[in-house]
Parts: sequence; structure tokens; C-alpha cells
Amino acid sequence: MNRYPWWKNLLIVLVLFFALFYALPNIYGENPALQISKRNAVMDQAAIDKAVTALKAANITVKSAGIEDKDGLIQFDSTDAQLKAVNVVREALGEDYPVALNLAPAAPRWMLNLGAKPMYLGLDLRGGVHFLMQIDMQAAIKTALERRVDGMRGDLREANIRYISADVDNGTQIALRFPDAAARDAAITALTGKYPELVFAKDERNAQPYFTAQFTDAGALAERKAAVDQNITTLRNRVNELGVAEPLIQQQGDDRIVVELPGIQDTVRAKEIIGATATLEFRLVSGTPTDWMDAQQSGRTPPDARLYHEKNGQPVLLKRQVIVTGDRITGASSGFDQRSGSPAVFVNLDGQGARRMADITGQNIGKQMGVVFIEHRSETKMVNDKPVKEKKVIEQVINVATIQDQLANRFQITGLDSPNEARDLALLLRAGALRAPMDIVEERTVGPSLGAQNIQAGVNASILGFALVAVFMLFYYRVFGVTAVVALGVNLVLIVAVLSLLQATLTLPGIAGMVLTLGIAVDANVLINERIREELRNGLTPQAAIKAGYERAFATIIDSHITTLLAAVVLFGLGAGPVKGFAVTLIIGISASLFTAIMVTRALVNLIYGRRLRLTHISI
Repeated sequence: MNRYPWWKNLLIVLVLFFALFYALPNIYGENPALQISKRNAVMDQAAIDKAVTALKAANITVKSAGIEDKDGLIQFDSTDAQLKAVNVVREALGEDYPVALNLAPAAPRWMLNLGAKPMYLGLDLRGGVHFLMQIDMQAAIKTALERRVDGMRGDLREANIRYISADVDNGTQIALRFPDAAARDAAITALTGKYPELVFAKDERNAQPYFTAQFTDAGALAERKAAVDQNITTLRNRVNELGVAEPLIQQQGDDRIVVELPGIQDTVRAKEIIGATATLEFRLVSGTPTDWMDAQQSGRTPPDARLYHEKNGQPVLLKRQVIVTGDRITGASSGFDQRSGSPAVFVNLDGQGARRMADITGQNIGKQMGVVFIEHRSETKMVNDKPVKEKKVIEQVINVATIQDQLANRFQITGLDSPNEARDLALLLRAGALRAPMDIVEERTVGPSLGAQNIQAGVNASILGFALVAVFMLFYYRVFGVTAVVALGVNLVLIVAVLSLLQATLTLPGIAGMVLTLGIAVDANVLINERIREELRNGLTPQAAIKAGYERAFATIIDSHITTLLAAVVLFGLGAGPVKGFAVTLIIGISASLFTAIMVTRALVNLIYGRRLRLTHISI
């Protein structure tokens, strides 16, 4: 007789129960919703109540509203109501409450509290926008060298070592010129210990002593990694400001970042904010307006100054030394200047930035300070009938003001053209400065209707694949084919349950992985059934043939599944995006098929034939 011990049957029942429980939320679907958070604070119920009141005043029906997972969540009956509500809520709550379009599970609350949630849908199924962004690593290295040049100038002044000029040469190395060799050697001695990531080399140009400093290989690698990490963090902050739920932002290769924003409606604004590279620098003004005009006409500037231009084209000389850069800004909000009524941005600095701003402005009361707006742009031009990208750095002085008093951690910036410009600049400053400029090298948009078509196509493919396999198994293996078909159904439920439990993202390649898993799963049953047939032909009794068939096919099934599993793991490790989605589903499906093909079908066969003492025939 073929019987399982009670604990194996109990294990199968428990696995099936939990699989059905965690797969069930996908049947309920999702409701359109708004996800509301509070910037730099915990979300409060009063804000939710205020938003609901504004929605009722706008005749928009709210299905439910409350705080979930520290964020506010307002659900609606339709997407139209959701799209109308987003602007109403944003106007009611203001800039301190980012509002994101989202989908909320429609499953019962008790089920959600037990961790049963539907799978996330990827970009190709839900719709949205995909960006592949290339980091300008040359600019990253140049910016890092410029920061060190500023530090070196201060170090040499403190050490009373004279130098003639200090600049970044060709964006690849620092070049410092000295009046004599003794000053150069003293400078190298003073700086070497402070900048271990740089390698110093003596040089002489036009009979004047120089030294150059370049990053070591380890130093350059660290700067490139820091550029990627900082840019990813900044992009995440920008996406949060845009109000996008469940974004995907990850590194691809050494110098690329993938950004996927599922469900986003305004793709043009997303591109503007994601691709923007604007930041600010605060510098002291050098000289007088007469000096500025002379510098523009003669092309000669003082060694410690640079020539900039205002938006109207007027020249301005600013000190080379930067007081504070955009990466010291911790908060920013847009508004209007109380005296002039012009658009303004109110800026908060971190501790280090505030101390430096206080020190410099405290020592220069009555003098002027300029605010430089810096933006990296890339333009595509046709050269010899081939598209060539040209990179430009736009540097404009947006504000020159007299320092009336010592500034600290909070002040305002004016000189902006419109409230929209002030709002976007505040958003970018809140999100943080990019460590290096980036270009969008690939852009794809998937509409919601196309996403729905992809879902329907995937479901149809799964149903058709399941039906064809089921017909073949039922026709060819009869009762044993029935057990195989039941096992296939359990296999699909297990895949959906595990994806839901892990809160993994289902993509179109993931659905392809599901369909492929059907073939892999049924392959194990074919091996078992053919082995049972062979044992029957060899003269074994039906009960003995069933036992021998499962036992002798076990090693072959394990071997075939492990080899496929290894290939799927390699795909997951080396692949990216859609390939990873396919690999994840395949790994889960292979693991589930081992359980269903070996344990579930054996339990069903034992249930049908196992208790018969005088079994003379089996339907296979």
C-alpha cells in the first residue's frame, strides 16, 4: 500500500491553505488612492480630515481615508475621481504635504493586517515612464578637484605659503603655480598629508615652479562611486517630491541609473524634474560695476575672481572662493518676498553650511554677495549627418544683494522670473544637489491602456498554456494526468502567493516565466508517469510500480530542476530590469514545481489508489 505519514499530509494542507490565503488579495484588485506624507514630520489625522473636507467641498466622493504605515491614504471609486482629487488635496495642504498617485489594495482590512497584500505591478503592466540616465563621470572628477582646490587655497593661506594661481587643468588635475621652488616644495609638504587621495608631481612651466595633483586610482574610484550613490539618493528625493509611489531607482553598470515611475500621469514634468541638474553657489562680489565692465572688455580678471553674467547680460565679478554650495541646503520652500512681492525661495542650511555662512557674512557686512544658478544642459546637433551630443554649463547670477546683517541657517533668495520657477528651484534644492550631471540616454513611456492590454495578454497566455498542457496530460495519462493538472494549478497559486508575500514586482517577463514554469512543472510529472509505466511493463504490481516510479524518478527530477535553477540564479545575478523579473518568477516556479510534482501528486495518487489492498489496474 502507498500511504503518506500524517505529518506530510498535514504539511501539504497547511502549505495549500497559506498559499490560497496570500494569493487571494490579487482577486480583490486595487482602488485608486492618494498617498499623503508630511515632510520631515509624522503624518497627522488633522491633515487627512482637512483634505477630506476639501474633497467634499469639491463634490468628490471619498471611499475611505485614514493613516496607514505612517502615511495618509485616501481611496476613491474611480481613476477619474483620483485625478480630480490630487490637485484639490495639494492646494488644501500645501507644499509641506507631498501627494502621490497610488493604488491601494481592495482586500478586507483583517486580511491586510495579516500581511496578505496583492503583488506590485511593474511598469509594463501598470503603465508609467522609464528613464536610463548616464552620469558624466568627467564632470564628477572635475567637481571633486575643484572642491579640493578651494580647500588647498585656504590651507596655503593658513600656512602662510604664497602661490600665484590655483586651478583645475583640463578637468583632470589640479595645477598650482608658485613664485619659487621653495614655496612649491613647502606647499607639497603641507598638503600631502591632508589629501592622501591625490598624488603630487613637481613641474615647471615658463620658468615658474608648478605642481600638479591627480586622483590615485583608488581615489578616482571612490569619487565615481560617491557620485553614483549621491545621485541615486538625490533622484529618490526628487521622485518623492514628484509624488510617485513605488518607484524603482537602481544602478545599472558603473555609470548609469535606471528610474522607473509606474502610474505617473505627467511624464513631461517628470522628465523636467528628474533630468534637471540645477544647483546654487553663494559667492562674495569682487570689485565695483566699473571693474566688471573693464573685465568684460579687456578679458582680464583678478586672480581671485571670475566673470559671470546676470540674466540681462550684465557682467559681475565674483570671488573664486565659494561660501556655500547647494549640497549644504537641507530645506527650501517657495513663496513671495514680503517687501517686493516678487517670487522667492526660502533656504535652510545644515550645521556646517550655516557656520560658514555666518562666518563669511559676519566678516563682510556692507559688502555684496551673489547667488549663482548653475545648470548642466546637453543638446543634440547633427555633425556630418550624425547626431552628436554637446554639453553646456549655464552659469547665471540670479541675485546680487548687499549683506545687511550676519546670515545663519535660514534666508531667502529673490531674482526669479515666476512662481513656477521658484517652486521648481525649491523642489530641486530640497531634493539635494546632484554630485555629477546626468543625461537621459533612453526614455520609454507605457500608457495605462497598454499596461492593461499587457496584463490581458499575459493572462490569456497563461490560460492557454495551462489548457493545452491540461488537455495533453488528461488525454495521455488519464487519472495520473488529473493529478498532474491539479498540481499545475497548485503551482500557479504558490507562485502568486510567494510573489505577493515577498511584495515582489510582477512584470510581463515575469508572466512569461510563469508560463515557462508550467512546462517545467509538468515535465517532472511526465518523468514520474513514464517511470511508472516502465515498472508496470517490467512486471511489478501497480502499488509497487507507483512506489518505484516516484523513487527512481526523484534523482532525475532533482538534477533537471537544479540545473534550471542555477541558470535562473545566474540570470538574476547578471541581468537587470525585465531579465531579473523573469528570473525571480522562474526561481519561485522551479522551487514550487518540486513541491507539487513530488509531494502533491504523490498525495493525490495515494488518496486515489493507496488504500486499495488488491489493486490490479491503474489508469495511466
